[in-house]
Amino acid sequence: MAHHGALQITETDCERCGTRLSGLNGRYACGVCGWTNPWNDGHRDLPSAEEDPDHPRRR
Repeated sequence: MAHHGALQITETDCERCGTRLSGLNGRYACGVCGWTNPWNDGHRDLPSAEEDPDHPRRR
C-alpha cells in the first residue's frame, strides 16, 4: 500500500468568483458558484480505490 502522507489544508481564491476557498492538498470546490479545479491540480496523487478505508474489500 502506498503512503500518501498527512492531509494538508490549502487555500486559494476561486478562479470564477473570487471567494476564498480552503481545500485538501490543493483540491478545491466553491460552494458559492460551483467551480471546481481539476483533480490532477492537487499536490499529491489521489489514493487508489483499494486504499480507501470504505472500499468493500477492506470490510
